[in-house]
Amino acid sequence: MNKTSWQERYKATSVYTLRCRLNDAPGALGAVISAIGSAQANIGNIDTAGIDGSSKIRDVQVYCSDLSHLQKIQDAISRAKAAEVISVRDDVMEIHRRGAIDIVSRTPIRTLTDLRMIYTPGVAAVCNKIVEDPQAAWEYTGICDRVAIVTNGTAVLGLGDIGPLAGLPVMEGKAAIFAEFAQISAVPVLIDSKDVREIVEIVAKTASCYGAIQLEDISSPQCFEIEEQLKQRLNIPVMHDDQHGTATVLLAALINALKKTNRKAADCKVIILGAGAAGYAISMMLLDFGMKDIVVYDSYGAIYEGRAEKMNPYKHKLAAVTNRQKIKGDLMEGFKGRDIFIGVSRPKMVGEKMISAMAKDSLVFPLSNPVGEISVQEAYAAGAAVAADGRGINNALAYPGLFRGALDVRARDITRAMQVAAAKKLAELAPDDMLLPDMLDRNIHKQVAQAVAQAYKK
Repeated sequence: MNKTSWQERYKATSVYTLRCRLNDAPGALGAVISAIGSAQANIGNIDTAGIDGSSKIRDVQVYCSDLSHLQKIQDAISRAKAAEVISVRDDVMEIHRRGAIDIVSRTPIRTLTDLRMIYTPGVAAVCNKIVEDPQAAWEYTGICDRVAIVTNGTAVLGLGDIGPLAGLPVMEGKAAIFAEFAQISAVPVLIDSKDVREIVEIVAKTASCYGAIQLEDISSPQCFEIEEQLKQRLNIPVMHDDQHGTATVLLAALINALKKTNRKAADCKVIILGAGAAGYAISMMLLDFGMKDIVVYDSYGAIYEGRAEKMNPYKHKLAAVTNRQKIKGDLMEGFKGRDIFIGVSRPKMVGEKMISAMAKDSLVFPLSNPVGEISVQEAYAAGAAVAADGRGINNALAYPGLFRGALDVRARDITRAMQVAAAKKLAELAPDDMLLPDMLDRNIHKQVAQAVAQAYKK
């Protein structure tokens, strides 16, 4: 993709800073660097932290694959006898210390007069205004810029059912992205329940505080039921990001991948591995976009009309609109002659032989996180013309603009037309040699929000 993090470049999941006491002599730092290199680790920043007697204290950042890799680094430094590791800091844990988000006042309180205007007695006038006209709350409270991020922690990233509390760092991370890229105050809402009715009731009873609801990391098929019921009960946008955010960004990448390989959507044969939240939404998005030949596989095989084993209402809906040929073979059979592969299932489910069995110049998108169904490198080696994984095709490119645009026009829903508008804008803004634009570019999210707002029809 367009920009690569150090973690991606070095295939590292962890970042640590080693505080080392070195001999204050020529060659000591070089010996430490060589020792780290001998442990097959890459180095980040090196800073001088101070002087301790005749020694120098250095902070050396290293990228590791796991804790055993970290131990190898420390052992290598110890054997070099040029330095002593006096402490180890987990940089990922530190960046989350005390949380990734905060709530601050939009109006400074510097004087007693300020306080009286923000709070009592001045605030009473605003309350009375809302009593007279409830619609005034949109203008005189933060509802217009506030989104609830609702989760029960049953399908968190690649971690699975870890519960709402353990999922909170993810929700705080999403809230930080909302704040940074869309000026939205997003509030994590943790619900310790797996009961659809209870979750819907809790969200519905508290929704008046928000301008929109983002559902996050809720397992299927409950996520479908929760979204559908909340949409029926609320007059504000409700969007399950794992479904529609993922589908939006994937469509944007596909638009450019089709251009690169001179394909038309209607002519493409697609295989999707995974029939959960993302797989369902992607299938429906691609059908709307004009792709007619889609076959979806779950862990029990191809989904087709008439299949009885391990089905649910949403798989039945998929069966009704996909796999017209009623392919029933194993996964290898499903790959034969397909133009596009999209993976939203589990790591390492796909081999190079499957990719080789696809049509020439295939488009391969293994989106499972944190490890894809097949690596991008393996996909290219097997003949793919375009390949990108879940790190590059990230829903964080879509949801800030989707919600910002919806809030800006006070939308009652985030429609398929709004999602497609976001996808087309993302595709349009990508550099010529990339599938997607840079998600760190604030202007990208602003333009997506504008496209989404224009696509909304009241």
